[in-house]
Amino acid sequence: MAVSLPSVFLAAASVLAAAIYIRSNDSAAGTTTTTHLHFFMHDDYTGPRPTAARVVSGRSLLPTASSSDGGDIDNNATAAGSALLSRLLSSPRQFGDVVVLNNALTEGPDGVSARVGTAQGFAVRVSEGGIVSHLTMHMVLDAGEHRGSSVTANGRIDMDAKVRESVVIGGTGKFRFARGYMLTRNYDYDLARGGVVEIDVYVKH
Repeated sequence: MAVSLPSVFLAAASVLAAAIYIRSNDSAAGTTTTTHLHFFMHDDYTGPRPTAARVVSGRSLLPTASSSDGGDIDNNATAAGSALLSRLLSSPRQFGDVVVLNNALTEGPDGVSARVGTAQGFAVRVSEGGIVSHLTMHMVLDAGEHRGSSVTANGRIDMDAKVRESVVIGGTGKFRFARGYMLTRNYDYDLARGGVVEIDVYVKH
């Protein structure tokens, strides 16, 4: 059976398109690299020019002392419970809080260290006990070889954990289609005033 000329052209075009697609993917895979970014974030809730602020105030879900049913309760347990309740209710962070960030990123932990970028985003307190937040943060770089690029991380931040891990979900500039992870740890931090957080970001792009 004879094969029509248009069919031959169509088949050839399909093969050529497939070859170009495979070569493009192979080329992209070959240029993937991992970049390690390391800096310190200054999370300042106080001072003359705060860079972090609570814009929505949540509420405590803990019971108040008046909610007791009046039964026999061990005095020691009652005292311990009252102390815990007092500490948590007086905490600057509560369930449902929304905090916005516009924090400096620097090479070193000191405030006078060279600035490399800005961390901008928000955090929502999502735990009824402890300080646990859902964080979305854009790290905008304005110095060095990555100037003009940014990396975005998303994750669960438990302030009681020594090291917190978040997911890199994307980026801009040199970090388009980025993926990876971010590790954060307290360098010098106080829950009431804020402080310095050390950040390591590992990005594939």
